[in-house]
Amino acid sequence: MTTTQLRIGTRGSPLALAQTRQLRALLAAALGLEAETLPIEVIRTTGDMIQDRPLSESGGKGLFTKELDVALIEGRIDLAVHSSKDLPTHLPPQIAIAGYLPREDVRDAWIGRNGATLDALPKGAVVGTASLRRGAQVKRLRPDVSIVLLRGNVETRLRKVESGEVDGTLLALAGLKRLGLERHATAILPIEDFLPAAGQGAIAVTKRAGDARVRAALAAILDPATAAALAAERAFLTVLDGSCRTPIAAHAKLDGEEIEFHGMALRADGSAVYEARRRGPSMDAALIGDAAANEILLRLPNGVAGLT
Repeated sequence: MTTTQLRIGTRGSPLALAQTRQLRALLAAALGLEAETLPIEVIRTTGDMIQDRPLSESGGKGLFTKELDVALIEGRIDLAVHSSKDLPTHLPPQIAIAGYLPREDVRDAWIGRNGATLDALPKGAVVGTASLRRGAQVKRLRPDVSIVLLRGNVETRLRKVESGEVDGTLLALAGLKRLGLERHATAILPIEDFLPAAGQGAIAVTKRAGDARVRAALAAILDPATAAALAAERAFLTVLDGSCRTPIAAHAKLDGEEIEFHGMALRADGSAVYEARRRGPSMDAALIGDAAANEILLRLPNGVAGLT
């Protein structure tokens, strides 16, 4: 196969670069190449530049992918690496998800100042997060704490906890592991209390639609089990319009030939939670996620808008 100028695009954060180097190493090994022969192009996205307000007020998840999509469409890169939870539910028609690397741990980690757990925080403590889902899940368990916006890369957020700007925060355990920073986790949070974001823990690869060369190059390193799980989770998001504007969580996993799915929509203040569970053949993963979301929609008194 010709791999000349097989260029990889990524955001420039330490986590994005760590994920991209992981993919490049796997791809190079599969193709029998030296990793350095597959160039990485760092592309700054609109989402990286907005640090002073929630992304929901500025356009949602697509802010982390738009510039990478443009680079693909224009032919400046041949594939792009993303945290799956950052991918919008609707992609431009010229862009396709090639697949996913095997999924890491999906759980959230709690980082408390001076090692304080979430349960041990004093009344009125301040928890920082940029995630509506995490904020709602914290308020569900601790309605007495305050939630404030906390943006920035993983290292920045850890420093803000250490300095006392906030009393604690939540981060994806997968990201901490990929950066070698899991030692900073005060506690690993149980999935039943902190159901993860759709796609959490998975590295996604996008390409130009119809690009057979890139599809063939990636085939050996992509994981079908992760793809099935993400098909269910993304279908759930699509129905509920999950684009950073509503607190939505979803987790699917493969069990033999079947998919187990758990989805959740929360009111932003944590005062109401709507859940659905489904199980069915993995080949019907998207239908399973879709059905779970529609079950929740029927139970929402004011539709998705009532959750914000």
